[in-house]
Amino acid sequence: MTKKSLTLSVIFIIMLLLAACSSTNKEQANESKGSNDKPTQIEDNKVDTSLLPTEVTNEGEAIAGGTLHVGLVSDSPFKGIFLAELSADATDSSITGYASNSLFEVDGDFLLTDEGIAKLEVDTDNKKVTITIQGDVKWSDGTPLTAEDLIYPYEIIAHPDYEGVRYDDDFRNIIGAEEYHDGKADTIAGIKKIDDKSIEIALKKVSPAIYSGGDGLWGYAAPKHQLASIAVKDLISSDAVRKNPITLGPFKFDHIVNGESVQFVANEHYYKGKPKIDKLIVQVVSTSTVGEAVKAGQFDIVSFPATQYDSIKNLSNISILGRPELSYSYLGFKLGKYDQEKGENIYDENAKMNDIQLRQAIAYAMDIESVTDKFYQGLRVRANSLIPPAFKTYYDDMLEGYHFDPEKAKQLLDAAGYKDIDGDGIREDKEGNKFIIRLAAMSGSDTDEAIVEYYRQNWKDVGLDVQLTTGRLIEFNNFYDKVQADDPEIDMYMAAWQTGSNPSPVGLYGKGAAFNFSRYVSDDLTKLLTDIDSEEALDQAYRAQAFRKWQEYMADKAMVVPMYFRTSIIAVNKRIKSYNIDRETGTEIQDLELIADEPIK
Repeated sequence: MTKKSLTLSVIFIIMLLLAACSSTNKEQANESKGSNDKPTQIEDNKVDTSLLPTEVTNEGEAIAGGTLHVGLVSDSPFKGIFLAELSADATDSSITGYASNSLFEVDGDFLLTDEGIAKLEVDTDNKKVTITIQGDVKWSDGTPLTAEDLIYPYEIIAHPDYEGVRYDDDFRNIIGAEEYHDGKADTIAGIKKIDDKSIEIALKKVSPAIYSGGDGLWGYAAPKHQLASIAVKDLISSDAVRKNPITLGPFKFDHIVNGESVQFVANEHYYKGKPKIDKLIVQVVSTSTVGEAVKAGQFDIVSFPATQYDSIKNLSNISILGRPELSYSYLGFKLGKYDQEKGENIYDENAKMNDIQLRQAIAYAMDIESVTDKFYQGLRVRANSLIPPAFKTYYDDMLEGYHFDPEKAKQLLDAAGYKDIDGDGIREDKEGNKFIIRLAAMSGSDTDEAIVEYYRQNWKDVGLDVQLTTGRLIEFNNFYDKVQADDPEIDMYMAAWQTGSNPSPVGLYGKGAAFNFSRYVSDDLTKLLTDIDSEEALDQAYRAQAFRKWQEYMADKAMVVPMYFRTSIIAVNKRIKSYNIDRETGTEIQDLELIADEPIK
């Protein structure tokens, strides 16, 4: 889903993995290993996020055309999978956003509107939806967008040879999707072409999630005229996905340097009109060098890491904008495996971390409040829920979550039978054996690395020996490969999710969700998730209560513990004439203008 008219504000916010994402990490130079001190940054540096503007306007006449330079902060090369049906990586998704194949727009409440490429009509009585292309929309190569292009993504995702992560419980809500996926049918029975611009989809149920792009609805088109001749199993390695994607967005791919940069040029066929800027270059920049790069005027726009805020807060050549993110960081525990053949999570009751009191103790032992104040300067706050506050109807600020309480952590560990038998300060397991917990965390800046060391000390203070998987922090791409593959060397891991505009959690925590990385499954959880997206939940009050029950259940089981809510920090060079990151009224990319030939230093 896009936000209002594919605003720049959406494009520049990098989610951490698809839809998913990054986390925290190592040892800081000014903090000795094993130190019991609090983080050392001073309280006076805390940022009042309520004062960060969402809009900036600079004086000057707009130049004709020009090239926009965008910094993409990452300590890893991008993978280069530029097709929404196959991409599962935040960095690739943020790049593809400039040429997005998104069909729908959403309003300030994250509900689909009729203002996008397509409109959605819902027939709740007959459990059907109709998607209709509005106007004469063309692909970036000039080929008209047709109903066939609306159907083809469903055929990719539900295909028997599809190995991506989009085929899940939600997708099975489409009548005939399972039969097609299992090779028992040549087509998806529930999807029909009405005419050249309209399709109908029959569903097993219709819930309020449909209005946010859930219930199996897919929000993107795919260029069938380019992709149909390529076998589904070969798509991910094809030039059509890696080198010359055909797209619908305001810009089109022009030149790709694998893992490093992408040059776009204005799409003359864009349905809202050709952009005012001629070119757009997205370039990967490391966490450690992005501050100097912004200072030197290498970039016009950069979505900035919170830990690096100090390096740009006093620069005169930029403005700093901010807003709450639709995301949360979390600590997850490995409790099973994902069965690729069955397409479902298999919960292991004998898993090492399958002890609720152990997991709760680990959560209470984390001094998240100090980390948010000292390391993140208030640009992140302790999360009390797996629903970001931006979803005002469903977020519950009355939930406690896990406050820092080391004494309670010790009591829980004692009660669970994890005790220090030999007196070395480290607890043994319930059988009296040596007990080591292996944590996977991503490599990043020195500050990020210090945070992980600080949490390891927190856990040591309550008697838990937490060691890093592989003995060190893990590079971004490798981290998610290991987590998704259920590497046996991972007991718990730090990651994050960008939720998108649909708050429904079934795609992250359902039995058939490949993104359910903890692999926790239960009948109670399935019932709670089903209730959130049930027909009864078309009543907003009913759905809000269903969300509350689910949030309470997740907090109690603690298979996934929320850590932070985030504030986006966006550095904007002063040669951009006007820029607004409001989700509903934000600047549309085709309208962006420059007032100088090069970024201001």
